[in-house]
Amino acid sequence: MQNPEIAVKVNALGHAWEEFKSVNERKLDEIKRKGAADPLTLEQLNKINDALDNHKSRLAKVETAMRRPAKTLEYGLADDGLAAEHKTAFCNYLRKGTESGLSRLETKALSVGSDPDGGYLVTPTISSNIVQAIFETSPMRQICSVETISSDSLDIIEDINDIASGWTGETTTVADTATPQIGKKNIPVYELYAQPKATQKLIDDSSIDIEKWLAGKLADNFSRKENTAFVSGTGVSQPRGILTYASGTNWGQIQQVGTGSSGVITSDSLITLYYTLKEPYTVNATFLMNRATTQAVRLLKETTTNQYMWQPGLAAGTPDTLLGVPVKLAADMPSPTAASLSVVFGDFSKAYQIVDRIGIRILRDPFTEKPFVNFYTTKRTGGDVVNFEAIKLLLLS
Repeated sequence: MQNPEIAVKVNALGHAWEEFKSVNERKLDEIKRKGAADPLTLEQLNKINDALDNHKSRLAKVETAMRRPAKTLEYGLADDGLAAEHKTAFCNYLRKGTESGLSRLETKALSVGSDPDGGYLVTPTISSNIVQAIFETSPMRQICSVETISSDSLDIIEDINDIASGWTGETTTVADTATPQIGKKNIPVYELYAQPKATQKLIDDSSIDIEKWLAGKLADNFSRKENTAFVSGTGVSQPRGILTYASGTNWGQIQQVGTGSSGVITSDSLITLYYTLKEPYTVNATFLMNRATTQAVRLLKETTTNQYMWQPGLAAGTPDTLLGVPVKLAADMPSPTAASLSVVFGDFSKAYQIVDRIGIRILRDPFTEKPFVNFYTTKRTGGDVVNFEAIKLLLLS
């Protein structure tokens, strides 16, 4: 049974979409008759476009909240007594800087590398809350492959070209085949840091849930930094982004499809982009773009059918689609301007690998910025393209 709040928001989204189409048809008719659209029509169309984004954003927030699993045991540890003791000791560390309890417990739990100078591993509760919040706000984490490791890097073996093969009969001599090329991709993890701070007076306030406050601050900061890196990161002391590779069809290059019109997305170029991707990858493919690009795409129609290429998700849990393919919004994708790579299309689960190292570490620092207490926190993450055939870029030129 559909949640009433979701039903209301879905209906609002549907009404906004129908109004959008009606106003856009009026704009096209004005251009045909007068050579230009009425400014009031354009203003109304822009307002409805913004309303569509707002309706979808609100619907997504409600659906995300409903999909969150019910809170289970705070620590998935065998010894619940030890877990509760660890929680108390960690809160004492955050509020008062008391380290003795944590040192003893982490030694008992065989936690490696935790010490007063390097910080302590956060409790499983904070860690899971941060990871969940980052996932919910990171479009790349929702569609890419994610691996958690305990080392400093992940090695992936790749087939640079297809394995040689052919047909043969029972008595037919089999000719030698070419040796397939094998490549190895090493994805290191890099240290991502954040340093939220609060006054000691605020920390001492027993009504403040210090763990929840800290998890919220860290998740917001880490998510924004990661999202940027996965899209445009340089690969130097940070993950390498999908937009940083040279154009081409060879291994180590990502093919770019031009729109034929500088700074403008066309319906024909999107169709070309779709069919450039090999069929096995289109089954689980996704379009990735930012909000401004989505607003431009909503106006496009297929030239043969005169049908809108973009369709809103008008059912609970249903994504917006472009050419029948799900669309994900990523704020770090470029807006549609001349020579921008504003649209990515591909099977991201095959194309991009995100790597996380186990554990988030925190160091309490009450001395550097008195009267503030800094919570210097580090998380180790990497990411890179691992299958260059599974992803294509749209170049607006």
